[in-house]
Amino acid sequence: MSNLADRLDQARQLQGSFGQGPAALRGRGATRRGVDPFALVKERVHQALVESLGPRLYDPHLSENELAAQVRTTLQQVIDAEQTPLSQADRTKIAQDVSDDILGHGPLEPYLRDADVTEIMVNGPSEIFIERDGRIFPVEAQFSDAAHLRRTIDKIVSRVGRRVDESSPMVDARLPDGSRVNAVVAPIALDGALLTIRKFAADPFTDRDLLAFGTMTQQVRDFLYACVRGRRNIVISGGTGSGKTTTLNVLSSFLPDDERIITIEDSAELQLHQEHVLRLEARPPNIEGRGAVPIRDLVRNSLRMRPDRIIVGEVRDGAALDMLQAMNTGHDGSITTVHANSARDSLSRLETMVLMAGVDLPVRAIREQVSGAVDLIIQQSRLKDGSRRIVAVTEVVGMESDVITLQDIFTFDYSAGRDEMGRFRGHLRPTGIRPKFTADLSDLGVELPMTMFARGGL
Repeated sequence: MSNLADRLDQARQLQGSFGQGPAALRGRGATRRGVDPFALVKERVHQALVESLGPRLYDPHLSENELAAQVRTTLQQVIDAEQTPLSQADRTKIAQDVSDDILGHGPLEPYLRDADVTEIMVNGPSEIFIERDGRIFPVEAQFSDAAHLRRTIDKIVSRVGRRVDESSPMVDARLPDGSRVNAVVAPIALDGALLTIRKFAADPFTDRDLLAFGTMTQQVRDFLYACVRGRRNIVISGGTGSGKTTTLNVLSSFLPDDERIITIEDSAELQLHQEHVLRLEARPPNIEGRGAVPIRDLVRNSLRMRPDRIIVGEVRDGAALDMLQAMNTGHDGSITTVHANSARDSLSRLETMVLMAGVDLPVRAIREQVSGAVDLIIQQSRLKDGSRRIVAVTEVVGMESDVITLQDIFTFDYSAGRDEMGRFRGHLRPTGIRPKFTADLSDLGVELPMTMFARGGL
């Protein structure tokens, strides 16, 4: 039904920015990145294609592949009939652009297809930036106008049953491949609609990929594997774009196949391949402001679903209290992420979020909950060279007076400096401290060799 709705909406709006005559182009003027020399040709081709296909654009009996085949066949016929002198390269580009707009996401499609692009940032219809190799670059692509950008945003969010308008000007959504989408429109966005897409690899990154990227070392990989198998409660901490979700996916891949796993997310991104996985996704309020199902309600409900493990994509509010209680009441081996700059800051964030639950608890009681629930904190960071690295693996030891005691098991060696390309030479290195929960892992049949924590080795 969502595909049908997309096609109906497309049929109603195609006469908008593309179906207008030259007068409509005068408002577009010369943008900062210049005017598309084939704009008028694209509009004529676009309109002719719509007139030729007609109702077939929103035929519910046509699959996406069948519709794409018909669009491309008809598109070729329309371009062949175009009177404007065009080279073969120009014809191919026009056909691709029009096809992308009808079947995909317009000027964003080339970057969505590019595996090296990790983020797409749209700052209004005429300004698009991409992130490649951890660095941001402007690109020449642009939308025809503000209406074209809004139509693309509406297409994305409607596919996952969400909406964005003046009454609800911010929305989180996802693309069919799982890529994370955030859109902001007027009146919040003052200079035009804003769209941010965090892309995810078609094939989820594995621990081998993170080893190749330098995100972790083999020692740290083996240690984290042992902690997941040994049912340690883990918090992955880091800033925006530091790779927390990727690391969460990799840790989740270490979970045994014979356990019942429940994942809880704002927008479904995790890609687990175990046999017994139940996926829950939060729901925003409807147009009347009702029907919202927050993360906190999902965490509470998951406790009634007989979980072996609970994986929460991110805690950012009172759900932290329910997550800590789950970890403290027999659901060992749960994993979540939190936004924070360091392991110590992540504990402060958890305390603050527990208070957001509206429960009047003394600070010491909250800290006892945190220290009793969390066993390990993985601190992740996006470094100045654009790389995403785990920079610390820290054990939560317990309480001393009113302070939670931490000890670093692995830390990143910044002293190694940078190479001639500006990339950090350092790696995670053991501090020489053996975790206090080693005996607990041993009771579960998970042994940690002494050499794993020897200082000076990799």
